[in-house]
Parts: sequence; structure tokens; C-alpha cells
Amino acid sequence: MICAPARYLVFFQYFGTRYSGVMETRSDQALVGVQNYLEEAAQKLRPSAPIKFHISSRTDTGVHALANAAHLDIQRAPGKAAFTGKQLVQGLNYHLRPEPIRILSAQRVPSTFHARFCALSRTYLYRLLLGCAHYSQIPVFEQDLCWAPAGGPLDIPAMREAAKFLLGTHDFSTFRSLNSESAFQSPVRTLLQLEIQPSPGFLSHHYEHRGLEFWEVKVKGRAFLYRQVRRMVGALVAVGQGKLAPHHIKELLEAKDARAFPSYAMAPASGLFLKSVEYSQADLATPSAPAEEELCGLS
Repeated sequence: MICAPARYLVFFQYFGTRYSGVMETRSDQALVGVQNYLEEAAQKLRPSAPIKFHISSRTDTGVHALANAAHLDIQRAPGKAAFTGKQLVQGLNYHLRPEPIRILSAQRVPSTFHARFCALSRTYLYRLLLGCAHYSQIPVFEQDLCWAPAGGPLDIPAMREAAKFLLGTHDFSTFRSLNSESAFQSPVRTLLQLEIQPSPGFLSHHYEHRGLEFWEVKVKGRAFLYRQVRRMVGALVAVGQGKLAPHHIKELLEAKDARAFPSYAMAPASGLFLKSVEYSQADLATPSAPAEEELCGLS
């Protein structure tokens, strides 16, 4: 008798500069996806069937993750016990060396669990560095991990005022980049949180004399459109620079047209981090629990 495969939820992080994004790509490209390396590592665990990572949240080239999520099914040879979460973490991390990709945790979940569709919300952070007159003034330890907008200090109160227009449920057509999936996706999204707060930089207390300031834009929602967060952050920075007024954000929302977005206002990928993906504990119930009988998140 062949046992059913064991399904796992894994959380993982990566330094996005090295990859074409998180999703799998053809292996002959100069840069490939994080998923390529995850599945290559998983195959070295000697499963009896190929392993596919079903990733919760897509990220682009240069975007980082503090904690993305994925589910995977592992079928082991007859007589072999299912991996424990700890064994899976250790095995995957061993085979991922020396890539800047780390498995943070792994746990068994019901066979009905889906990392993408069961997610309650996703939280992103965008890191801004102020006080740099030139790109060469960015600390070497912050390269590719933040955006240092040109033009001096930002008007943070004006940015916070503008951010209020983005909260709630809206048609975010203006704040998405068009791609092959745009025609099949509703542009309506709900923004649960948008905060702009000061933040420490890496070892920043050792170079305070340079007058550098780090800020974070924290954005939380159930799901996001393609490049929505980068467009929102870029527009808010334009407000902080005086290129846009806070009420222009409301007007951009009302335009409902991606072509209305100012071409100069796209924030670069390097400052963006997927911070977390949140799930209901009921959906994470162990395979023997009653929650396994229903398909979570699709009702």
C-alpha cells in the first residue's frame, strides 16, 4: 500500500538581487528563480515523486523576502516515515548552500491547505534612506537593500496625509503595471494598513554622524496587484518631494488607468521586502483534524 504524500507549509527568506524573482524560470537563463533552487534542493531529499513548491506570493527581480511561504507534497519510498518539520528544514537548508536562501520553518498541514489561496494577508516593507546627496553615499552594507531618493529630505507629514487615500477598498488600476495576467485579474484590492515610520539601518548607530535617516513604509493587504506596492511607494515619495500633492493620490485612484501613473514615480525593486504571510490557525490544523475535510480559503 502506498501512503498519501505529506503536505508541508514552509516559510523561507531570500536576498532577491541574485534571482529573476521567486517563481520558477527556465534553467538556461542568466538569472533563475528562487523556486528553481528550492525544488533542486528538495529533489536531493530523494522523494519517490518530483516535488513542486506552490508559492504564496510572487516577487520580482531584486525584491527580497523576510518570510515568503509555500506548500509542497513529499512522497517518500514505502517504509520511510514522513519527514518531521525539523528534518525538512535541516535537509533543505543543507542542499541550498551557498545560495542566500533559507528555510525558516516547516510544518505538516492538511492536504487541502493551499499556501496562496489560504493566506489571510500579506505584509510588505519598503525601506527608504534619506540624507544621501549621491548614490555613492549609500553605506556598502545597505547596497540593494533600500532606495535613496534624490532631492533632499522628504515631507513625511504630506506622505502620511496622502497615504490615507489609499487605505480601504479601491479600484487600484492606476497603481498596477500591466502584464499578461492583468486582463484576468480584478483591480479591486483592500489595503488594511499603510504606515510610514522611522527605522534603524544595518549598523546605522556606527555612522550617525553622516546624517542618514532610514524610514519604512509598511503595507498590509489580502493580496496585491502586479507592482502595486512599488507604485504606491513611488507616488508617496513623489508627494514627499513636492512633485505631487496629497490630493493627487486621490485623483490617481479615481483615474482607474495604469497609463495615468507618472512615469517618474515607480519605486525600484531593491527597497522592497515581503515581510510576512499570515494564515488562520484553523487552516493549519494537523492532517487528522476535521478542518482537513474542507478546502480552505475558496468558499
